[in-house]
Amino acid sequence: MISTPGQQAVDAAITSRRSLRAFLPTPVAREDIEQILQVAGRAPSGTNTQPWKVYVLQGEPKQRLSSAILAAHNDPEQAKLHKEEYAYYPREWVSPYIDRRRKVGWDLYALLGLTRDDKAGMAAQHGRNYAFFGAPVGLIFTIDRVMEQGSWLDYGMFLQNIMIAARARGLDTCPQAAFTQYHRIIAEQLALPDNETVVCGMALGVADLSKIENSLVTERMALAEFVKFIE
Repeated sequence: MISTPGQQAVDAAITSRRSLRAFLPTPVAREDIEQILQVAGRAPSGTNTQPWKVYVLQGEPKQRLSSAILAAHNDPEQAKLHKEEYAYYPREWVSPYIDRRRKVGWDLYALLGLTRDDKAGMAAQHGRNYAFFGAPVGLIFTIDRVMEQGSWLDYGMFLQNIMIAARARGLDTCPQAAFTQYHRIIAEQLALPDNETVVCGMALGVADLSKIENSLVTERMALAEFVKFIE
């Protein structure tokens, strides 16, 4: 098949997407944010339910949320009082998933010069999630509690669309499940209605490629490892 410019552009946006963990303070125009979200809203959803809701944070509101979460995160006794509303990860880890999880974690920490004994350093690095890794735009995603598993699958396609549309505009992202632990603080800060639950957060901005953590490129399985052709 002959490669077309359209195919090349789409493939480039998909394959260049990475979870970046350091951003420049370069502002992102509201028009660009709106276009990204409008394009992402074309994601498919069962019977066109469109279960996503997005809170866009910039400037002082973003800083207030980050400060409130970090105040709890940095206090071990306070942190114990917060837990996720839903299980993002398996309750019992098995191979090969635990192996991949460990590898990406230690690959990142090795780049940052963090050893297994540096618990404080690892906690500080994890805490950078709650400052959206310095990105000028923070996104918080919620879903109505009435929605079931199928709508969460739809939501994943919406999130992917955002990340790809951002790449098409020269922007980068980092999807962040870490925010789910502090859903009660988020609900208070954003005045979420009782029927909404936090799905995740996301950093959006221009990546700071001078930072060593942004040199991390995660491995992907070969096609033969996850695809079987039935012919």
